[in-house]
Amino acid sequence: MRGHEMPPHSEPEGTTMNVVHPSRPAHQTMRVAIVHEWLEHYAGSERVIEQLLIMYPQAEIFAIVDFMPQAERAMLGGRAVHTTFIQNLPFARRYFRYYLGLMPIAVEQLDLSGFDLVISSNHAVAKGVITGPDQVHVCYVHSPMRYAWDMQAAYLRQGRMERGIRGLYARWLLHRMRNWDVRSSAGVDMFVANSSYIARRIMKVYRRDATVVSPPVDLRRFGLSTSPRRDYVVVSRMVPYKRIDLVVEAFRRMPGRTLHVAGDGPERERIAALAANAPNITLHGRVSDAEVLKMMRNARAFVFAAEEDFGIAMVEAQACGTPLIVFGRGGACDIVRDMDDAGGPTGVFFAEQSADAIIAAVERFEAMHALVTPQACCANAQRFSQESFRQSMFHVVEQAMHRLRACGLEAAQ
Repeated sequence: MRGHEMPPHSEPEGTTMNVVHPSRPAHQTMRVAIVHEWLEHYAGSERVIEQLLIMYPQAEIFAIVDFMPQAERAMLGGRAVHTTFIQNLPFARRYFRYYLGLMPIAVEQLDLSGFDLVISSNHAVAKGVITGPDQVHVCYVHSPMRYAWDMQAAYLRQGRMERGIRGLYARWLLHRMRNWDVRSSAGVDMFVANSSYIARRIMKVYRRDATVVSPPVDLRRFGLSTSPRRDYVVVSRMVPYKRIDLVVEAFRRMPGRTLHVAGDGPERERIAALAANAPNITLHGRVSDAEVLKMMRNARAFVFAAEEDFGIAMVEAQACGTPLIVFGRGGACDIVRDMDDAGGPTGVFFAEQSADAIIAAVERFEAMHALVTPQACCANAQRFSQESFRQSMFHVVEQAMHRLRACGLEAAQ
C-alpha cells in the first residue's frame, strides 16, 4: 500500500444496486460472487472490490488467500471470505506468492455453481474460475500477468533468475502459466480493462475486446487548491520501474527549479546519492497522508516518469488542481489532457523515459502553464470518481446480462 493511501471509508456514497437475473422472477435478487486474487492489504485493486461490494451488498467474496489485517478489513463489510487450500499450506501467510504454480488449480476448485453473476478482479489467476452456460462471468482486468507475458525478462532479471536451475524452472513455470492464462480466458463472457493501455494488452494476449472502466478514486479527501504554486513534486514508491532517478537527474540539471520527492523503497539510497549535491532537491522519505495532500495541493506540477497500467496518484494530483508532467505511455494517456487538447489542457506529456525529455517537458510546461488552470485539472479528475466507476460497471453488467438473455431467447426459438 502506498504511503499516502487512506483506509477505506465505512460510509459509501451513492446508492447500492440490486440486479435481477433475467431467468428469475422480478422479485428474486440474483446471487453474486466476487473473486479476487488475494487479500493482503487495502491497495489499488482492493478499491475495486470495495466498490463492487457496495454495488452488490448481497455478494459473497472468494480469494486464493486472505491475510488482510484486521485494521484494513472495513471494506469487506464483515463478510467471510471463501479461500482455497493454499490458505493452509506451510508458510503461506508470508510466502503465498511462491505457490503461483498451484494457483490455477486452486482457483478452479472454487465452487461457484450456485451463483448467477461472477465478477473476477484479475491480475493473475482470478479469471480462471469455472462457470456454466447460464452464469455470467465479467472479468475486471488490472493487467494480464505482467511477469508471464511482456515483462518476463524484467521479472527474471529482478529476481536474479536469468540463468541456472532456478531460471530454468521459472521459465518453464511461466510458459505453463501463459498456456493456462490464454485457455482460461475463454471462460470470460465480458472483459473490462482499467485503461485503454490494458485493453490493448488484453487484445494482444487473449485476442478479445475489452470495455474500459477506469478504477475508482476516492476524490472526497482531495480538494481544489488555488494557493500559489512554486515547486515540483514526485510522490511514489522508490522502485526501479518508477524511474524517479530520471526525474532527480533532470532537476539536478535545472538548479533554478525546486523538486520535492516523497516516498521510500529499495531505490532510496541510489536516488539520495543522485540528489546529494543538488540543494534544489529535497527527499522527504515516507510521509503522512496529510503531508502528501499538502504537497500535492501546493505543487506547481506533479511529475511522473513511470509507465503505469493506470496511475491513481495522477488522478489524486489532478483532483487538487495540480497539473501533470508525465511519461506519455500507459494509463497516463487516459488521464492527462495535453496542451493540444481542445477540451482544455491539464498537463504535458514527454515521449521517452530520459532526463532530457523531462527537462524539455518542464520547459514546455513553463512556457504554457497559464493555459493549465486548477479548475480544469479538478474537473478532469471527476471522471474517475467512485460513483462514475459504479455507474459504468453497472452498465457493463447489464450489457452482459442482456447478451445472456438474448442467447436464451434464440435457443428457445
